[in-house]
Amino acid sequence: MPARTLDVSIVALPDTGVATLFGVLDVLNSFDLMGIGDAAAPAPFRARIVGAAAGPLMGVSGVPVPVSEAVGEIASTDIVIVPSVVLGAGGWESGRYPELVEWAARMHGQGALLCSACSGIFLLAETGRFDDHDVTVHYDYAPQLRAVHPEVRVHPERALLVTGTRDELVTSGASTTWHDLVLYLTGRFAGAAVAQETARMFALQWHQDGLAPYMVFEGRTDHGDAVVADAQDWLRTHFSVAAPVEQLVVRSGLAERTFKRRFTEATGVSPLSYVQRIRVEEAKRRLEQTEDSVEAIGWHVGYEDPAFFRRLFKRVTGVPPGVYRKRFRVPVITADTR
Repeated sequence: MPARTLDVSIVALPDTGVATLFGVLDVLNSFDLMGIGDAAAPAPFRARIVGAAAGPLMGVSGVPVPVSEAVGEIASTDIVIVPSVVLGAGGWESGRYPELVEWAARMHGQGALLCSACSGIFLLAETGRFDDHDVTVHYDYAPQLRAVHPEVRVHPERALLVTGTRDELVTSGASTTWHDLVLYLTGRFAGAAVAQETARMFALQWHQDGLAPYMVFEGRTDHGDAVVADAQDWLRTHFSVAAPVEQLVVRSGLAERTFKRRFTEATGVSPLSYVQRIRVEEAKRRLEQTEDSVEAIGWHVGYEDPAFFRRLFKRVTGVPPGVYRKRFRVPVITADTR
């Protein structure tokens, strides 16, 4: 346990998703209440909700959030956490919260950790402290984060990333990877045994396989290349044919090198990688929804060699097909029995 209780400031915005905010708050303030760790030692954290102004703040879901202190009144803190924010159709609008951004940057300058849960990185990235660093975010928000902050390196397949010269920049990825964030902070400052006890008490999970299993591949279609668009459209229904890349080259009427170059420039991946990704997406769907064997599914999506299919599936998703099926198959207890 740390020699003193660390002060944790959880930043609330009008865009804040309250589930993540209150989840982080409850776990970090639970050690005394739940009897976790050494009762004779000080609690590792004292978490509070902060914001631009003190008082009730209406969250995006319509639930009021009690902001205990305005950041303008907080001279120091040990850890800053910005939980998930909900991005509307227009995406993130930079520059809306200059006071919060300036305060977070100042706290970092004084030695505080800057942590984001999922899309909270959109606010923290405005401090400039994450420039030229690796971060993670919800995979659906990754394109927007790259567009708004091209100076930040985005890895949506990662559940947790810790970087900075002092390991003081911490980002967690999609949705419930806030579990990974609070368990990391607990392990770092209170020890591995306390982190394990916390995980057991709250049934929190480390996403040790990363987030690749959860991600859905969708090839880029906004590139404006008609030849590549035709190839993508054909692959939607012909991805399982033999030698699909060779057939695409013939359909395009281009030289092989020219077609592959244009396809890669337009979509961001090579034709072969594109075929493999959409084949794996179909395999994922069948693992989730059918009783077909892994071998039969591999054959259906275009692979006659079951061993090669298993290796490819694990390389793309991070887990073997059997593990994927166990994790994402809808449990019988939730099935529609009408």
